[in-house]
Amino acid sequence: MGRVSGRSCIVTGAARGIGRAIGEALLSEGADVCFADINGDQARSVAEANRRRADENAAGVTWAKVDVTDRQQVRDMIGETVDTFGKLDVKFNNAGVNKPMNFLDVTEENWNFIMNVNGLGCLIGMQEAARQMIAQGQGGKIINTASIASRQGFDNVAPYCASKFAVLSLTQSGARDLARHNITVTGFAPGVVATEMWEQVDQDLMNIGAAERPGQAMDEFSSEILRGRVASPADITGTTTFLASGDSDYMTGQIVMIDGGMTLV
Repeated sequence: MGRVSGRSCIVTGAARGIGRAIGEALLSEGADVCFADINGDQARSVAEANRRRADENAAGVTWAKVDVTDRQQVRDMIGETVDTFGKLDVKFNNAGVNKPMNFLDVTEENWNFIMNVNGLGCLIGMQEAARQMIAQGQGGKIINTASIASRQGFDNVAPYCASKFAVLSLTQSGARDLARHNITVTGFAPGVVATEMWEQVDQDLMNIGAAERPGQAMDEFSSEILRGRVASPADITGTTTFLASGDSDYMTGQIVMIDGGMTLV
């Protein structure tokens, strides 16, 4: 039996990158998984691509289109998942965005875009998942995606750093409030991960003059990693599956660093 067999899970931002890898790892360990993303077509494609994986592991798979900043859409996603799988046990608040700007050039539009998705979206996801779990009366697990940027500010991505500091604080606040309902709230903090998002960040940094060549930003960040290389999404999923499993039942309010030793806290 897999470590998360029979657990019903939602992963947002699951159409690609870390989110997709989290969902696929959960399926491989027997969980029922809803791949949710603002890009509904991609979410559906990922779910369909994983039907064989689900069947092989006696798991269920579905998908949802969701804007995590829209409370009603989040409620609908949770309701549809519960209708499909019968319950909600684990909610990954993974959807996130970034748009680098030099510190003095950061605009209200840039700030609001990033904070709404990464901060408000996390809060709404936590609240609505918790309401469902409380109604079920069996507890549950809420898991948030933080970042090395939740522990240290970086000059070209100030709103992103602020949003991930917010994720850290929300994780702690949620853990304190929801413990009485047997709901744990944890998170994980990746460093440099080779995903489509990092490729876009790399291009954005060149566009604002913070990097001169493709790959420069990743190379510079990688020089700080004690493990000597950037992560792949597969480097993250051992921890995320652990956080979704019964093995982490005595853990709450904590953010686990998965950055290859880049940030020592």
